[in-house]
This record gives sequence, C-alpha cells and structure tokens, in this order.
Amino acid sequence: MIRIGVVGYSGGKFDEDIGKALVMQAFKIVEQAYPDEEFSVVSGYTDMGIPAIAYRVADKLGWKTVGIACKKAYENPCYDVDQVKIVGEDWGDESPTFLSNIDVLVRVGGGKQSMEETEEAKDKGIPVYEYDLPEKE
Repeated sequence: MIRIGVVGYSGGKFDEDIGKALVMQAFKIVEQAYPDEEFSVVSGYTDMGIPAIAYRVADKLGWKTVGIACKKAYENPCYDVDQVKIVGEDWGDESPTFLSNIDVLVRVGGGKQSMEETEEAKDKGIPVYEYDLPEKE
C-alpha cells in the first residue's frame, strides 16, 4: 500500500477546477511510479480545500482515505474517511505523525504548514510532487 500524503490550501480561495486537475495529475504520476500497488490518501481530515478534493478523487478511484489532524479539526466540517488519527491540540501538532504515515507527498498550493511539511518530507527522503496554485483575491 502506497500512502499518498496530500497537503495544500484548506481555507482560502483558489480555482477548484485547477486544484482538482493538479490533484488528479499528481495521482496519475504516482500510480505510474508504483505500478501494481494499492493506494491510500492521507490528509488533514477536513472537508475543505485541497484535502476535500483529494479525498473525493480517492473515493472515486476506490482508494482508502485517512485523516490525520489535531483536535481543532473538529471545529470544521470533516470528511468521512476510512481511518482517523487525532494528534495534539493545535494545528501542526499532527505533522510528525502525518509525515511518518506517508510514502509520497503531494503539495497543491498551501500555506505555512503545507510548506513546512513539504520541506520536512524532502529532508526525510520522501518523494515530493509539488504544484503551485495561486490564491484568488
């Protein structure tokens, strides 16, 4: 099982069609890199932004979904994932657990935490696929 970590905008405004196209492109590249494997998507559990798009694409592909987040995630709509791991009280507390539960990282846009997790993934030798996505005004 290849666990694809997905980070990116959870809030903010961005072109959702472009975001979905980038997520789908990344998943296709990962599938090609790991033929004959099964996949799961691991993200921040919220049903917002890039994580929501990634979870919906995963469901359509028949992949498992995992949410790893801090307790503050419950203040937002959460996606109906297959497995949930709640770690810590505040945003970012879950980052070490998230990074230890992925094999590949996909970043589509994102803010400070997404960028920090992407750099940590690179430092750990986790393959990273990055896509910039401008925020709308």
